[in-house]
Amino acid sequence: MCGYIGVAFAVGSTPPEAGLLDRARETLSHRGPDDGRTVLGRGGALAFRRLSIIDLEGGAQPFSLEDGALISCTNGEIYNHVELRRGLEARGTTFRSHSDCEVVPNLYRERGADFASSLIGMFASCVIDASSGRTKAVLVRDRLGIKPMFWCVSDGRLWFASEPKALLAAGVGRRRLRARSLVDFLCHGYVDGPESAWDGIGRLEPGCRLEWEEGWDAPRITRWWSPPTEPADEAPERLSERLLELFDTVVADRMVADVPLGAFLSGGVDSTAVVDAMVRRAKDPVIACSVGFRERSHDELDLARSTAKRLGLVHHTSVLEPEPAAQLDELAWFFDEPHADPSDVPTLLVSRAAREHVTVALSGDGGDEIFGGYRRYVHDVAENRLRRSIGPLGRGLAGFAGGLYPKLDRAPRWLRGKTFLTNLGDDPARAYHRSVSQLALGDVHAVLATDLARELVAHDPFERWATAYRRPNTDDTLFRAQFADFATQLPEQILTKVDRASMGVGLEVRVPILDHRFVEAHLVLPANHKVVSGRGKHALREALRQRLPSEILDGTKRGFDTPLRPWLAGPLAATARRAVNELPETWFDRRALTTALEDHVRGARDHGRLLWSLIVLEHWRTRHAVEESLAD
Repeated sequence: MCGYIGVAFAVGSTPPEAGLLDRARETLSHRGPDDGRTVLGRGGALAFRRLSIIDLEGGAQPFSLEDGALISCTNGEIYNHVELRRGLEARGTTFRSHSDCEVVPNLYRERGADFASSLIGMFASCVIDASSGRTKAVLVRDRLGIKPMFWCVSDGRLWFASEPKALLAAGVGRRRLRARSLVDFLCHGYVDGPESAWDGIGRLEPGCRLEWEEGWDAPRITRWWSPPTEPADEAPERLSERLLELFDTVVADRMVADVPLGAFLSGGVDSTAVVDAMVRRAKDPVIACSVGFRERSHDELDLARSTAKRLGLVHHTSVLEPEPAAQLDELAWFFDEPHADPSDVPTLLVSRAAREHVTVALSGDGGDEIFGGYRRYVHDVAENRLRRSIGPLGRGLAGFAGGLYPKLDRAPRWLRGKTFLTNLGDDPARAYHRSVSQLALGDVHAVLATDLARELVAHDPFERWATAYRRPNTDDTLFRAQFADFATQLPEQILTKVDRASMGVGLEVRVPILDHRFVEAHLVLPANHKVVSGRGKHALREALRQRLPSEILDGTKRGFDTPLRPWLAGPLAATARRAVNELPETWFDRRALTTALEDHVRGARDHGRLLWSLIVLEHWRTRHAVEESLAD
């Protein structure tokens, strides 16, 4: 695992000034605390920070082949590198190390730009090839978007890096926020798509490849992998047996490391299943790390302890008390695009606690997205069933009633019917999008500066999101919702959170459930194998009944509770007011923000998500010296 910055330029041209790449590289030192190296090739240069995982002594990157005609590096892990290496060696390739990532440049030499299709793993890889006398560069991002990649073309050169801060430190891109990204961030809580939040810096999307040659004004970007676009008509025979066989395989693949390796263990289904599979494979007791938080009950920590005892784990537990004000500056540095998931705070704390015991940790991320585990999936299935049954007249009446129904943010849940009625009267795509949005577009426009809101009136984040939702060739709305999440929320909210929080403390997190083979096999399951009797993750739960106790499989799903209300009433009250007062008035209507803050404080409305977003945005803006003027 690592971080890097690179540049590709024309053969014979002047390379970047001495020390520039080294300085930019050091902005990524948290991603690679063990070593830093810069390599200059004939057509480019790579500067790399390393977190040593495989071949600790000999596996340093970047790799330089053919006397610098071809240079390469990879952020991530290639789990099938042993098999790939054997095949390459049988065909005459000689390796210089035992690093898993050395297969990348050698596969490129054999197969060209399509080398990534042979890889199983999480990776953001680059190859700069000047062997023909003209520079060609290839960047690839793994199928699910577990590892990040950003890029920029400046003065006829292709720049790229693991995080935008390195590009900015090298003097490429601009320290300006894109205006549309501001709206996207406020609506969704993150920025996704082919453009980053930064002016002039692009994001290579999951499963995409970027190719550039000297003399090109812009790169060519193609998609080399996509999740399945059609669900299966029926489940395969022996579903549970096959599921567990593949599950054990993908977990075992991720248990290879030359450093201490363990797992995150909560009381949930996914992490417990991962740890159980590790125990079945391991020769020595598995290390597991669990945390509890003082603001919540300790039910999951108690479950984790009982699981650890049953499986004979080496179990490390911590009870933490998040101090969000203390973590905000750290998070603003690690997440160098605005990212307003409140669980960023506990994820950072969990990663730091785990790093005291291991260098690599397996996590259970991805199970909800594949098997329909989120409550919003269950609600969406129920709403669509009811929407079809009430017909056009009923949908019209429901939508009308939703428009009249008051917004009772702090009333008991059974009285908060506005969203339910509105969803019944709406298109399924817009109804589901409402469930994955933190703020409605109208609410965003209400707090933007008047001139900015007018300029952005035609920009609706729903439209790009809906392209993903409508791509699958099916009437199965659950599958459409999952597909949209795989294209947007999973990589840019969930996996970005895991990557930045863990790499911020030098911890490598591996996500076996998101092995593309497991995704391809189980995302396509029919809806009646995902949501059954008002509960999600049915196929996974049934497969695991022979391994896990019912208290795990049938317990109430819990995640990291993030108590925004007490935070904003206590340790973050002054921070929220400062954000309201200091964010540029060219971005926001300060009077509208002040009203929202006051309404929240006196309990009239719940503006917790808005206020948290403002706090995150102001810390990000200050930490990265973002210009006040917005980019188009």
